Amino acid sequence: MEIDRRAFIASLGGTAAVAAMDSEAKADALEHYMEEQLNDQVAQQGGQPEKFPTVAEIEAQIETRNVRRGAGSLFASGRGNVKKLQPMPKNATLLDFFKLRFDPANHVLQSATRAMKTGMSEEIILACLCHDVVLNLIKPDHGWWGAQLFEPYVPEKTTFAIRYHQTLRFYPDPEAGYEYPDQYYRIFGTDYTPPPHIEATYKMLKNHKWYMEPRLVTVNDLYAFDPNAKVSIEPFMDIVGRHFKQPKEGLGMDNSPSAHMWRTIANPDSPL
Repeated sequence: MEIDRRAFIASLGGTAAVAAMDSEAKADALEHYMEEQLNDQVAQQGGQPEKFPTVAEIEAQIETRNVRRGAGSLFASGRGNVKKLQPMPKNATLLDFFKLRFDPANHVLQSATRAMKTGMSEEIILACLCHDVVLNLIKPDHGWWGAQLFEPYVPEKTTFAIRYHQTLRFYPDPEAGYEYPDQYYRIFGTDYTPPPHIEATYKMLKNHKWYMEPRLVTVNDLYAFDPNAKVSIEPFMDIVGRHFKQPKEGLGMDNSPSAHMWRTIANPDSPL
């Protein structure tokens, strides 16, 4: 049976939640997921299409969970207890955060790898590398949060692409190679309508000279969930070196407008 890895991981609460599960829990979760998929496939073979939930049905699930869906991956395991984190080194770099806080970062590495192979600019490749790592901190409006996190350190086009990829995910652009994903029907509901700030942002972006910057992130985002892909951050270190302004004091210690965000990611167990 072919498994939609993205859907499976999302059903468990995200990549960090999966990483916190032991082998037995992962096996049980996979078996349960495959049973559900088999039932769906049998139903489809009988002429019945897959039934996606409505917004009301998704809202009815809120009180059935032990974690809110918007919680950053570092702050909730989704299943069981969270794990103790390795301490961050002094003068922490972006690479340190990838190794110790953004892990597993397989998705963004796949996204950046695809962007590199398809000849994207270095600003877009960097945006693909960074576009979803803020999900470790928070999930709602992660495009804006992610742009704020990186804005002091990356080119303006990279910040723009990170900020607005979130909006463009909800609007297909077949000419650019982006279709509305079935996964969003599962997450948001078949009758979901993006909130007013997303709709207003989309209207702005359609006529913006940099429309294609965030659009190209969505194009490289959608297909970056290959469970067999072998990826590494090493091919991107030259791009990071050219375009990421690493503070000598270390991320979180340079008093930038987003330093507090880096400190929170570095030490999510702090009580105050």
